[in-house]
Amino acid sequence: MADITYSSVDNEVSDILNKCFVTSFRNGYIKANDVVLPVYFKKFGQRIQDMDIRDDDIWVCSYPKTGTTWCQEMTWCIANDLDFEGAKQFLPERFPFLDHTPLFDYEKVLPEKPDLKLPLYVSDSIEFINGLKSPRFIKTHLPYKLLPKKLRDQSTKAKIVYVARNPKDTCLSYFHHCCLLEGYTGNFEDFCKLFTSDSLCFSPFFDHILGYWNRRDDSQVLFLKYEDMKQDLRAVIRRTAQFLGKDLLDDQVLVLEDHLSFESMKNNRAVNYEPVIEINKTHNLIEADGSFMRSGTVGGGKQKMSPEFVNIFDEWEEKCLGKSGLKF
Repeated sequence: MADITYSSVDNEVSDILNKCFVTSFRNGYIKANDVVLPVYFKKFGQRIQDMDIRDDDIWVCSYPKTGTTWCQEMTWCIANDLDFEGAKQFLPERFPFLDHTPLFDYEKVLPEKPDLKLPLYVSDSIEFINGLKSPRFIKTHLPYKLLPKKLRDQSTKAKIVYVARNPKDTCLSYFHHCCLLEGYTGNFEDFCKLFTSDSLCFSPFFDHILGYWNRRDDSQVLFLKYEDMKQDLRAVIRRTAQFLGKDLLDDQVLVLEDHLSFESMKNNRAVNYEPVIEINKTHNLIEADGSFMRSGTVGGGKQKMSPEFVNIFDEWEEKCLGKSGLKF
């Protein structure tokens, strides 16, 4: 029996999705076990389910734009004993994104752009990860129920670090990200409609968070919040180090805190995705301008939204999280 059941994305905002969010590298959407993903995911879904998992794998999992890159860099540096020289390597090479290839279908684009050469971590991210030496560091935006079977059943000692963020700020950050890197051409209000109707990739949003939140007491799962990282990064560094079995001295925590500061991250080409943005512009894949790391603040989403959408978000959050014990 197949591990994934596919169905169509058909709701009251599907026309926005198909009008504003279909590109040369994404030609439509489906649901995989009720999770919205590009149609192209069907080619890779079972391969992901059947992946081998190793005891020393470290996974960073998240819904998009919830502090993933920040959490990746923190996790990698701690696990690698603050090897800042090694951290100069481009993050997607040392901490590859499992879902990269299923997200971006370049099969139609490549014949038209012979100068566009894709590295393996883009052209087949699953094969790239399968071929990595241990220990592997792997990023994914997949919800818990779509993770590889051997990761879900905890038949190995692989560890998961999950990072969550409040929905309003996630929505605003995801909007800017999708304009810059994924070809979204609509306005912010329409994006809010897509977000709150769970019509964007990797949605449903709260199901995603709760899938990991409900496993927060597992010894192999660490649940973090973006807001806690902003408020007390040192404490989160220490929690993560303890989870990964690493002892950090106080001065090491301070050095890492400085390395992970917003200004440091924003100006670090190994993590700020400027090389990707430059490639997109060179080959006319995306027309939008901007930077991958914009403000890194808490509360910006509420300021940007109309009062109507602030209320919609608040009621939605209360409905979905009210009994969970999770608060942002």
